[in-house]
Amino acid sequence: MTSPHRVVVLAIAPVIGYDLTIPPQVLGEAYDEAGRALYDVQVVSLDGGPVQASRGYSIAPSAGIEALATAQTVIVPGTMIHGPRHEGTLPDDLRAALATVPADARWVSICTGAFVLAAAGILDGHRATTHWKYADDFRRLYPAAAVDEDVLFTDDGRVLTSAGLSAGIDLCLHLVRSDHGPSVANAVARHMVVPPWRDGGQAQFIERHVPRRTDEATSDVRAWAQAHLHQSLDVTTLADRASMSVRTFTRRFREETGQSPGAWVTQQRIRHAQHLLEATDLPVDQVATRAGMGTAASLRQHLRAHVGVSPSAYRRTFRGA
Repeated sequence: MTSPHRVVVLAIAPVIGYDLTIPPQVLGEAYDEAGRALYDVQVVSLDGGPVQASRGYSIAPSAGIEALATAQTVIVPGTMIHGPRHEGTLPDDLRAALATVPADARWVSICTGAFVLAAAGILDGHRATTHWKYADDFRRLYPAAAVDEDVLFTDDGRVLTSAGLSAGIDLCLHLVRSDHGPSVANAVARHMVVPPWRDGGQAQFIERHVPRRTDEATSDVRAWAQAHLHQSLDVTTLADRASMSVRTFTRRFREETGQSPGAWVTQQRIRHAQHLLEATDLPVDQVATRAGMGTAASLRQHLRAHVGVSPSAYRRTFRGA
């Protein structure tokens, strides 16, 4: 009988509690056909004591820091630790702990855990990702790593990284799939009630900054447009609906949404198309028509440009094959 793969999750205060729970939950649900656990997952802290999370609670480790010396995979969840996050430096105790990891171990980070791996030099020369919100900081602090904030996770051999929060689930499922095949990974995903596969190259769903105003002069027009996405919604039509000049409407619209009218309409159409792909069995060309995209080819082009996948791949992700 093959021993379970030894995984050590290194919790570094202040740890992102959500990130920390992902590896034990996902990997801990992976079993072979005989019902034997495929991973032995241990959570450790630098001093052996409870680790303060970023949201007002602490998490107790399940093993001592010496577990790193026998780890086959080391996972660093998101953390707000100051040195790696803001100065590009690594505290001495953390550097000493990482130095005990076997040379052939696999390194994995979730969210801002990538800052720790980068500060240790582990990501030098590797493609990596992190939460999109902190990608510019990462790029500034660690120019030797090739950061790509437009993906859910990266797999660069023995070094793997994920984007923020729930992307850690995608990466851990990818680990299971790579180690033990799709049937085991799909069984884990079914247990967790999550999509079994989101391509690592799929774009992160990045939230746009939307300035807040108390006088939302274009809100009624936006509500009307969302109910009529299948119609022509050029800026002249929208401005007439708001009883404004095109110039004034465009200026007010951008102030209230952070986008041009055209970009906003396209975004709403893409979201409506996503909803139709998730919730209906409509053919792709009908989805395109109802969402105001015109043709299936146009929908494919827009969805791939904005989300990173084709309509059929998107539907498979949310509804199964």
